[in-house]
This record gives sequence, structure tokens and C-alpha cells, in this order.
Amino acid sequence: MMASQKDVIAENQVVSLHYTLRDEDGDVIDTSDGRGPLQFIQGAGQIVPGLEESLYGMQVGDEKQVTVAPDKAYGEVDPDAFQLVPRDRFPDDIELEEGMGFRMRDGDTGEVVVAYVAEVRPKGVLLDLNHPLAGETLDFQVRVEDVRPATDEELAHGHVHQGQDDH
Repeated sequence: MMASQKDVIAENQVVSLHYTLRDEDGDVIDTSDGRGPLQFIQGAGQIVPGLEESLYGMQVGDEKQVTVAPDKAYGEVDPDAFQLVPRDRFPDDIELEEGMGFRMRDGDTGEVVVAYVAEVRPKGVLLDLNHPLAGETLDFQVRVEDVRPATDEELAHGHVHQGQDDH
């Protein structure tokens, strides 16, 4: 029996995807286990490009392993995305440690960004503004749970609406 076109992942389809993401060492970084599948609109850039590209043509029930290089995931580590910030810009009662994350507002754009402590130095705190997975090759194990056409409203809003009637 051939799958109907609506069951095949294509542009503007809502995809429900179970996944497990591992790093290069095989350690689990993220998984949909216990949370239900990830839902997104295929072709809308809502997931990393390398994974999105590999899903076209898959059908409900299909499984595959996808390796995504940094240039198709979160990019390489940008050496210019580090910033030394004076210690007195942080509250005194916070014990700063490598790897700690902070939400900060960009002084130029007003956009909220997440920065991680790369190093605590005598002259200040070196913050890393790269995505935590920048420079990483990502290994996804995926299983397609459902595929349906996105509604006009979902396409206009650019995201999946929960509880959409599939009929």
C-alpha cells in the first residue's frame, strides 16, 4: 500500500517527531522520551537545517539516524562571541562558576541573549555568547509519529497550534 501524499514529509506539513539527540561522545543531550513528540512546520526553519533537510520524503513510522555537522546545526564556535565583563556587573551574592548561564539584554538591540560563563578571571568574567552546541556534530535518532498539512492559520502564524483537528 502506498502512503498518501499527506503522510509524507514535505514543505508546509506539520511533523510530529520523536527524537533522541546525542553528542559526539554518545551522551544524550535531549530526547522527546516522556514528553511526547516535537511538533514543527517542515520548511519553516524551526529545527536545525541539517535535520530538517534529512526529513523530506519520510513517512509516518519511518525511523532513521541523522548526523548533522556544525555548519548545518548551531554553527562553529565564533571566537568573537566572547566578552569580558567586570565582576561588579554581577550580583555579589552569586557564586560564579564555569558553565553557568545568564539571560542578558543586548545593549544595542535590546534582544535577550543567553551567555555562559567561560572563565572567571581576576579582571572579570569571560562570557561565551555562542550557542552551547556550537561546534558540535549532532547525532539524532528520529521516528516520525504523524504528518499532516499545516492549516492556513498555522502557516500565517509560523508555528504549530496545539489541539488542531486533523480531520
